[in-house]
Amino acid sequence: MTSGSTTDALPAAYERLHAYGPEFGGDEEGNHGLTNHGPMAIEVMVRRGLDIDVEVWLGRYVRRLAELPGTSEAIRPGEWNAALGQARRLPDWTAFFRHELTERQWSEVLAEWWPRLLPGIVAGSTHGVIRVGHAVRTLRGTDRPPARQTLDELAHGLAFWAARYRELSGTVAPAGTLTPREALRAVTRLEDQSGFIAHRLDRLERSPGWTASLRALQPATSAEQVPARLESLVDLAAQAYLGFGHGSPVLLVHAATAPNAVRHVLPVLPTEQWLPSLTAAWAAVVAVVATYAPARPAPYAEIVRRYPQPTRADALQQAAEHGDEHVLKFADTAVESYDRTGDPELLTATLHAGRLIDRP
Repeated sequence: MTSGSTTDALPAAYERLHAYGPEFGGDEEGNHGLTNHGPMAIEVMVRRGLDIDVEVWLGRYVRRLAELPGTSEAIRPGEWNAALGQARRLPDWTAFFRHELTERQWSEVLAEWWPRLLPGIVAGSTHGVIRVGHAVRTLRGTDRPPARQTLDELAHGLAFWAARYRELSGTVAPAGTLTPREALRAVTRLEDQSGFIAHRLDRLERSPGWTASLRALQPATSAEQVPARLESLVDLAAQAYLGFGHGSPVLLVHAATAPNAVRHVLPVLPTEQWLPSLTAAWAAVVAVVATYAPARPAPYAEIVRRYPQPTRADALQQAAEHGDEHVLKFADTAVESYDRTGDPELLTATLHAGRLIDRP
């Protein structure tokens, strides 16, 4: 699918999806619900030119979603901090960012709000930053003036991140000696991996292994090192899914897709924001792995042998045939990693995700 057809196809899908909120299900406050992956999955389908009937997929998907409620009180520029993390203010945040994005260049708005939201990267199980990342990819992927619906998608992503904002105490920057591979393997797992992610994160903050795992990674010494370091984290987390994906097939996808979202936003950010972005991305990886990955990985080599070695086209096609939004997003990320590294196990990981995650 050409970039022109990508530009033409996405706005209509975004328009339809923006009638719905970023979560559905959950309690009366919207807590512990499921995330609306529609905009992110559609972006992958269209950009990749996957053999999926987008309208049919979307028609099936929106039946499970909850409508976006109306606004209650305007968020004023000087008073935004008080509204961070207030889920009920989600419609107000959406209206706020829509206004911001009509008044200024989207890259200026992003550069202002990225450092404000970055400490809360685990917001909505990391889906705030992931949705923003997919929107930024759309905005970066065309030479045309941004479509209104695409700017609205960035507004919805930023609003979700702000409304579900959650800082984790004990977060520190890397200061150790371990390589990314060593540090990922050494992440201390939470002893009690039960309950909703919010409950797990509460326990993680009190866990001595949390800060130690963050600190163990060898730091980047300059902003110039950040893109390659982020790529390494994404590649390793996607490959590690083969060994730990069975622990929580859906949640552990985000150990790769969250840092990948940061990686795609990086080029439009001021370079002084790159090192903090790497720190936050690593924190997101550690949080997901610590709270969901099993302490002992599955027999990695044995899992690889179960699958015929796929081609790049096979991996994407099988994700398209599967149709689940998490499989689609993970395949998109893992194939990018394969394109960088040539490691065929990354393609095998996409097949493994398709086996572990139920078809819709």
